[in-house]
Amino acid sequence: MAAWDPGALKKRGKLHALARLVRIEHTLFSLPFAYAGAILTGYPITLEEALLIFTALLGLRTAAMAYNNIADLEIDRLNPRSSRRPLVTGEVSLREAYLLVVLGSIVYYISAALLNRYALLYSPLLWILALTYPYAKRIHSYPHYHLGLVLGFTVFGGAVAVAGRLPGATNRMVLESVPWLYLVAVTLWVAGFDIFYSVMDYEFDRKHGLGSVPARFGKRRGIIIGLLTHLCAALLLLLGPLLYSPPAGAATLAFTIAAVVLMLYGDFKSLRDESYIPRAFNQNLLVGVLISTGFIIDYLALAR
Repeated sequence: MAAWDPGALKKRGKLHALARLVRIEHTLFSLPFAYAGAILTGYPITLEEALLIFTALLGLRTAAMAYNNIADLEIDRLNPRSSRRPLVTGEVSLREAYLLVVLGSIVYYISAALLNRYALLYSPLLWILALTYPYAKRIHSYPHYHLGLVLGFTVFGGAVAVAGRLPGATNRMVLESVPWLYLVAVTLWVAGFDIFYSVMDYEFDRKHGLGSVPARFGKRRGIIIGLLTHLCAALLLLLGPLLYSPPAGAATLAFTIAAVVLMLYGDFKSLRDESYIPRAFNQNLLVGVLISTGFIIDYLALAR
């Protein structure tokens, strides 16, 4: 299998190196579901809230991805697949990476504070989840589910961003507004494709004692576990439009079906041919976009 790495440098230049460090395009994994969480509260979303959800998530992702590269620097130096990452090559310095962690965290916390007091109250939970992820593989064999929770809780963050600003909002009301089914669904969706992704590091992880499902159970069984995880995610995603209607509706269901078909197509192709895994990983970028498109269509239809 080709040593594919989404964080590898493809050309020179500081801006490109910084973009590779934080893999800016992977915001598409989480941002759509943050907005889905906001829409599923059933409350109107202001333009200010939409912008602050974006800046909060961008700040958190920047901090988390920069810190992930810092924490994994020695591992990335040893792994041939990750040897072209900007922190390893020196295109981005440790000082610059730490600066991104600080700046990203500041943007995240300021955005949360500007949203509402509940968003600020819960903001450390998401921050801790995100920045502790790189240590999961040093402790146990299931870091994929830790990563899944990081992205799953963007659903939580989107809901709190909207419900927390309502007059007379209470902690109980805010928590009840969270679409927990989607939090679990996103967690399983992300964990599933990360299990597939980790197949590419199977030999390296076993050699260096790093935890992953394939490293523990073998590549074939790991892929099957990833597929089963995605089947559970697919079931929950398909139940979502039925249980949260409205604001979910026909458009959400139609786009969710398309997203699930795309996700499982990539899984079954990867099951037959491991070289398809990088392509399936990139296809998963469209899953959240498709589902959130359905939500937006239904939301706008209700707002008329």
